[in-house]
Amino acid sequence: MNTTNCSGRTLRLAVVLTAAVMAARGQVKVDEALPAYRAVQGVSGTIKSVGSDTLNNLMTLWAEGFKRHYPNVQIEIEGKGSSTAPPALIAGTATFGPMSREMKQAEIDEFEAKFGYKPTALPVALDMLAVYVHRDNPIQGLSLAQVDAIFSKTRKRGAPQDITNWGQLGLGGEWANLPISLYGRNAASGTYGYFKEHALAKGDYKDSVKEQPGSSAVVQGVASDRGGIGYSGIGYKTADVRAVSLSERDGEPLVPADPSHAYTGDYPLARMLYIYVNVKPGEALDPLRREFIRYVFSRDGQEQVIKDGYFPVTSEMARQALNSVGLEPGF
Repeated sequence: MNTTNCSGRTLRLAVVLTAAVMAARGQVKVDEALPAYRAVQGVSGTIKSVGSDTLNNLMTLWAEGFKRHYPNVQIEIEGKGSSTAPPALIAGTATFGPMSREMKQAEIDEFEAKFGYKPTALPVALDMLAVYVHRDNPIQGLSLAQVDAIFSKTRKRGAPQDITNWGQLGLGGEWANLPISLYGRNAASGTYGYFKEHALAKGDYKDSVKEQPGSSAVVQGVASDRGGIGYSGIGYKTADVRAVSLSERDGEPLVPADPSHAYTGDYPLARMLYIYVNVKPGEALDPLRREFIRYVFSRDGQEQVIKDGYFPVTSEMARQALNSVGLEPGF
């Protein structure tokens, strides 16, 4: 049984096959090769999901869709942050552990120390971690070095000075002397960790970041603060904020947070979203977990991904994920 993560180089190879088609259509659509979900007999029990707040809404949509096929199944969802998923899987109190980042090596080691094998990561959707500003803010885009100088006190991306007001980013008029208000997540969040690693080059957050309990709270904070800036998944975007374009380095073209750039990997903060599961190699999944996973990777499940504002996996990614837990794709 293969437990290899479908991320990094594998992600790029898998999605590039359909990226051009999706971009040409001008909108995100579910891969036509994915099958519609078909219910089976003998599915019952309780699913407990513990983990990422970023995936909270999506897990709820999947739960609602799954229960339409199996009304007697009970589903509980707890989304307090990605770091809560590994302990719950290790303790056996969670059926699934949604995470907005990959497990850290220490988390994998702790899991393996108890069970003798590694947890299985299922890449279930593609996200763009967006940097949001108030809808009235005229800033068009930022380099990651500027983002680092805004949010971090260590400036590991090499910005020459701290950035504390909007005038330092070229805004004039009423914005010139307006202080920048920072909104972010708490340390339990996978989004917090991902942003720290990829945007801040593993630097330290400023003490002035207003830590929020959830992704929607970050967006709400920015929406109510003209000087605000924050980071959150693209699925939490509202009409009261704007996702600014980003560039990997100063002077490079700014890349907007739209689907075509996520699939090609051009957007610098594109990431996979995962569900982790405890699957012993060589043993078949129980019907409840088997069918929930099949539902997630079906056409129905991936349509829910789009509904929640994220981007669906390709049929090839679904094939690899299903194979990793001993399931045949059915397409």
